Formats: sequence, structure tokens, C-alpha cells
Amino acid sequence: MIEPPEWRVNADRVLSLDPWCLMGVLNVTPDSFSDGGLHLDPKHAVESGIKMVGQGAKVLDIGGESTRPGAAAVSSDQQIRRVVPVIEGIRRHPEAAGVVITIDTTRADVAEAALDAGADAVNDVSAGTDDPGMLPLVGQRDCGVILMHRLRPPEEDSFSDRYEEEPVYADVVGDVRTWLDERVAAATQAGVDPDSIAVDPGLGFGKSVAQNLQLLVGLPELIADGRPVLVGASRKSFLGAVTGNSEPRYRDSESIVAAVEAWRRGARFFRVHAPEVHLRALMVAEAVSAASAASSS
Repeated sequence: MIEPPEWRVNADRVLSLDPWCLMGVLNVTPDSFSDGGLHLDPKHAVESGIKMVGQGAKVLDIGGESTRPGAAAVSSDQQIRRVVPVIEGIRRHPEAAGVVITIDTTRADVAEAALDAGADAVNDVSAGTDDPGMLPLVGQRDCGVILMHRLRPPEEDSFSDRYEEEPVYADVVGDVRTWLDERVAAATQAGVDPDSIAVDPGLGFGKSVAQNLQLLVGLPELIADGRPVLVGASRKSFLGAVTGNSEPRYRDSESIVAAVEAWRRGARFFRVHAPEVHLRALMVAEAVSAASAASSS
């Protein structure tokens, strides 16, 4: 297995995650919790993606179906109509040369259409449990995949600060790690190259505010497995619950702190809505870490 910090996104490319890698969120949806409705026009979506590349995003995660709690499912045909023109537009753009594109979907047919249009890898928030064809497709296409933990599908879930009863885990960090290990095993059995697998603990998906914070603290346990770990804390409700900030668009300050804390614990891969401010914050965190190492040597 390739030693971190690298992720094999396809047969032709290994993506360095050193000293970090920012994935920009580009939801081509009307109902995503933070940027819903902002990128419905393909031309505008392409422009937004190119802007994020200029702000430091090495990866663009393009999705045509919202995964926020309570979101309704979207047909494969509709997802394909939303994402393919955007992927093709970004691939043609000279300022996007070298950017990695991931397709955010749980459907194998959507993933296949996106890969045909120029996407490099798949970001599946169901970790291949929604569609039995997903993991075999990833293996056949020899592409990267991100497997995320979730407790239940979006239509059955709640925002982290709105649970009437806290989701049940014996140990949230250990349970998430065990579940992801099982999904990694399923992926490799389906023919996916182990070096092409990244995992995501699924912050905000089936976890209370306290459980999300415990997962952030417990990231070293997940990173110890030797696989790239994607951290997606950006603008999530558990951060707003801590500060009392109810508006997702204005949670970038909280998101930056969460990313820096995750970086300090070994995470190197971040899914963010605002790449530029995350880039600056991580640059300072790295500088402080280097100065600390120098003073103690």
C-alpha cells in the first residue's frame, strides 16, 4: 500500500496530500444545506469551480443530489443532467488543468456517466451500500473511491443538533472505524485497488454534536489504519451548535478551527466550501508546527 499522504485517484495519477489537500464542494443542487441553488446554471457552476481551484482546491467534488438530513432522493437521470455538463466544462477549462474531479453520488450509473465525462474518482457517502453495482464499477474503472460512514440515509436522518434521542454507539470512534474497515474489505473484494481507497468518518451523518466532536478528537485512531482520511466538517450543524450560529453560510470561522484541529491530529484531506480561508489557516498551522519542531530540536 502507498504510504500516506497520497491517494491513487486513477491508473494514471497519485494525488499528494502533503502537507494537505483541499477538496472544494460544488453542489449542483437546489437544496444542499449550504450552497443549494447557487450553482444550478452549468456555466456559473464551472466558474465557481475554477474560482475554487484558484483558491487552492486540488480536488472538486461535484454532486447532483443533496445529502443533507431530510433531503429527498433524486433520480439518476436528473443527477446526470446536472453534473455531466459541469464536469465537461471544467475539464475543458485551461485554468483547471490538473484538478482532480470526484463525483458525489451513491448511484453506479451516475458515477459511470461522470467518469465518462472526465471525473477521476467517486465520493460515495453510502460507502457502496446503496447500490451493489458501485464497488464493482470502481474496480472495473480502476479509479479512486471515498467510502463514508453514515448511520442512516439522509431522508431518515436529522441535523446533529436536532436529535430527540442521541444516536447509539458503543464507542463512536471505534464503531466508525470498524464499519469503515468492513467497507474497505468489501471494496477490495470487489476489485478496488487498496491504494485507491480513502475513508471519511462522516461528520454530521448520524452523529450528535458531542459524537462529532469525539470523532474529531479520535481522528488519530482512524488515521493509524494507514489510509487517507477525508474530513468534512465544513459548515456542519454541530459547529453551529457550539457557537450558536444558525446560518451555514457564515460558519467558515468554525470550519477553519475544526480543520486546523483535524490537521494537528494527522488529517491531511479536507472537504471545504471556502478553500482560500482554509488554505491560509493551514499555512499558519504548518508554520507554527515547524517553529515548534525547530525550537525543540
